[in-house]
Amino acid sequence: MASNKPNKLAFLSMPAPASYVAGLGRGASGFTTRSDIGPAREGPSAETIAEAQAKRGEEVEIDPDQFQDPDNEVGLFAGTTYEQDDEEADKIYETVDEAMDSRRRARREAAEQAQLAKHRAERPKIQQQFADLKRGLSSVTDEEWENIPEVGNLTRKKRRREERSYVVPDSVLVGDRSKGEMESALDPRQQQNGGFETPADAGSLTSTNFVEIGQAQNKILSLKLDQLSSSGLASSLPPGSTSSLLSGTSSSIDPKGYLTSLSSHSQTLKSSAEIGDIKRARMLFDSLVKSNPKHAPGWIAAACLEEHAGRMVKARKIIKMGCEHCPKSEDVWIEAARLHNTEDAKVVLANAVQHLPQSVKIWLTAAGLETDPLAKKRVLRKALEHIPNSVRLWKETVNLETSAADARILLARAVEVIPLSVELWLALARLESPDKAKKVLNKARKAVPTSHEIWIAAGRLLEQEASAPTESGEPKSKEQREKELELVDKTIEGAVRDLRRHEVLLTREQWLKEAERCEVEGSPRTCEAIVKATVAMDVEEEDRLDTWVSDAEAAEARGVIGLARAVLAYALKVFPDKRNLWRRAAELEKAHGTRESLDAILASAVVYCPQAEVLWLMSAKEKWLAGDVPAAREVLERAFVANPESEQIWLAAVKLEAENGEFGVARELLIRARTVADTERIWMKSAVFERQQGQTDTALATLTTALQKFPRFAKLYMIQGQIQQFDLKNISAARAAFAAGIKACPKEPTLWILASRLEEADGKSIRARSLLEKGRLVNPANEVLWAEAVCVEERAAVASSGTSASSGLTPASASISSLTSAQAKAMLSRALQECPASGLLWSLALWSEPRASRKTKSVDALRKTKDSPLVVCTVARVLWADRMIERARDWFGRATATDPDLGDIWGWWLKFERQHGNEEQRENVRTKCVAAEPHHSPVWQSIAKDVKNVGKSTKEILEMVADALK
Repeated sequence: MASNKPNKLAFLSMPAPASYVAGLGRGASGFTTRSDIGPAREGPSAETIAEAQAKRGEEVEIDPDQFQDPDNEVGLFAGTTYEQDDEEADKIYETVDEAMDSRRRARREAAEQAQLAKHRAERPKIQQQFADLKRGLSSVTDEEWENIPEVGNLTRKKRRREERSYVVPDSVLVGDRSKGEMESALDPRQQQNGGFETPADAGSLTSTNFVEIGQAQNKILSLKLDQLSSSGLASSLPPGSTSSLLSGTSSSIDPKGYLTSLSSHSQTLKSSAEIGDIKRARMLFDSLVKSNPKHAPGWIAAACLEEHAGRMVKARKIIKMGCEHCPKSEDVWIEAARLHNTEDAKVVLANAVQHLPQSVKIWLTAAGLETDPLAKKRVLRKALEHIPNSVRLWKETVNLETSAADARILLARAVEVIPLSVELWLALARLESPDKAKKVLNKARKAVPTSHEIWIAAGRLLEQEASAPTESGEPKSKEQREKELELVDKTIEGAVRDLRRHEVLLTREQWLKEAERCEVEGSPRTCEAIVKATVAMDVEEEDRLDTWVSDAEAAEARGVIGLARAVLAYALKVFPDKRNLWRRAAELEKAHGTRESLDAILASAVVYCPQAEVLWLMSAKEKWLAGDVPAAREVLERAFVANPESEQIWLAAVKLEAENGEFGVARELLIRARTVADTERIWMKSAVFERQQGQTDTALATLTTALQKFPRFAKLYMIQGQIQQFDLKNISAARAAFAAGIKACPKEPTLWILASRLEEADGKSIRARSLLEKGRLVNPANEVLWAEAVCVEERAAVASSGTSASSGLTPASASISSLTSAQAKAMLSRALQECPASGLLWSLALWSEPRASRKTKSVDALRKTKDSPLVVCTVARVLWADRMIERARDWFGRATATDPDLGDIWGWWLKFERQHGNEEQRENVRTKCVAAEPHHSPVWQSIAKDVKNVGKSTKEILEMVADALK
């Protein structure tokens, strides 16, 4: 019975499908070989291959370009005509795309930036991680860079060394075997002659004769001396020095001269490479001078090469040939003179003068060879016969003259021969008497009408005459002197006009440089005259004030005070009503002038600017500092007339009377001031004055009246609360005063701090924290409130630990030197998040860091606070703690220069100098502090405003602040 099961091998007998290729599934295709007669069959099409791959379940790869238009790779409709409708449609689609893209673009970009910032924070770049180290490289000195060792080849160290084993030779084994043995018997040869001599066998050993060695050394030394004597060294030694040297005596030898001559005649041993270089250079120079014998630098170079090689005879011979081939080159002759000794050099230069009689350099070189002044004069005068128009020769000749009369005669002849030389005219004018000098300068002006130096010299001469006494020896009167000095101004003005007429147009900067030079050389009035005549040149009318102020500041910075004073004086003539200009002039006189000049400036200032209160106050203060109290009262009285309602003048008068003990007059002035001016500050000063005098009830009554007039003035509440707290010990009344102040002036952080300290002193730290928290809510991002909160936490932690805490009357950076409490550090972290650029908070943060990381933290603090003076002072204290004394002193100076009004910085500096400085340095700090007159900083204000310290000077307060800082 036949089976119905299909035969699996039946396909072998079936015909092959069309385009069948064996092994197609394995990637085979049809091909043609040389043995084929006809062409091979074509391979299957792409559709067939795809169909076969689909049957096998393989994924068909789709060619992205198979549906592309062959004529246009962009779209199938590229061959159509692009009409106006298509263009409008494209624009509409572009508009829609832009609108869709811009709907949430800002939000999307912000999200991307936030995500990028978060990514950078989690995974910072290597550049950001090493940013602080890169900044630290700026402080590396050049010596430290040079001391960094070179990086060698470290690859060998990383290679694994192969372990090799070697066979040990028998000789090593035998030697090690006999190393520890001891010989107990003597050699037979050692026993000969009693064992005391070791005879030489067949000349193998010789005995050492030290006498012969010494004689040989003497012979060698004598030969060397003979050789040196033949080269000219022996002539430089004293007679008998050679024999004395050989005999061992040194009585006739000059050791210094001998060593000097040896060093000058010694031959330096050169390496083979250097010898080879010399030979190659010699060949090049030989070729050069032979191919171009008229080239003077080639001969000079060849001679210098032989000199370097130590062949002086050869060098002289070469330079001699150079003189023969290049007789018109002065450099060759001068080089020849240098290579010879003095006598031979004179002969060489005599020959040079025959060929080059007009060479100034040769004549000056010849004069320089002469040691006798008369011979030198003779050479220079001979040179002037050949070159009479050389200014340099005339100057050298005149400088040799010791007699002023002879020098005057020479200069008179020189200006006749060279009338265009300004230097010679000015030199002649300096040697003449004043009357003759005027004639000389007039002749010079006619000969050289384009020279401004002659005009300036004339002005300086007139200034010198005006300063000189009369013929009888008496000083000139002030009127006569001023009249003569006016000629200086007229002379300089005429100079500017005459030079402009001759088309000599010096710029304004050039004239100011000439004025500066005149002041430096001791002619201040000439400097002032130049400024008057030229400072307004080439300056626009609207830019005059700014330009002149800048000129004065630049001159003061360079130390040219007369120039700065002259510029400001001219500016004040043009702008007499500018109070800031008068104040700048007064500050200049205060810093660099005399008390009389400052009084004169201020007297003129109050005349031209009677409404400028600051000028009146400066004038009165200078009178007071000079000890002239009646004059200060007079100035203030005139100020009252000009400014009857000025609170500053009223308060200055009160301070003047109070400082001089006139308390009754001061009280009357305050009463009148409250009636006339009636300002909040006058009422506050009245209350403070009564408190200082011990009149507490009167002070409280004054404050009550003032608060009715000015309920928004925070300082009135502060004074009222402090009187109740410290003077009357009435805590409830003080609490009520501070509460009223906070309610009326919630934006005043000092009121919140005083109220918090009151509660803290009363033992209610929780209430103190609550008040500060409310204050921070009302005054966000306030660094003072945050710093006080940090200190409250630190003081609470210190009190809970049993350690004596500070009184809390001084704020943050003063009473707390470091943070040890975790609560205080957490509060400081929150504070820095809200006030990242606060210098006060960063100062606390630096001290809360470990000592090792304070320097790195200091760099971040300076960068984020933009060099805050508090941070700079804290950096100085960090350096002080690390015993870097000089650097700490520099940083203290930088801090006071940044903001001199902060008194605590001055106190820290003085405290530093007490420990590490001398008395001169301490006095320097005191002087600078008195000049700066600081008024702010926590500790400074707490001490200066204390009732016990009324009337104390700035210097005394500075000492007390330095004592209080910890």
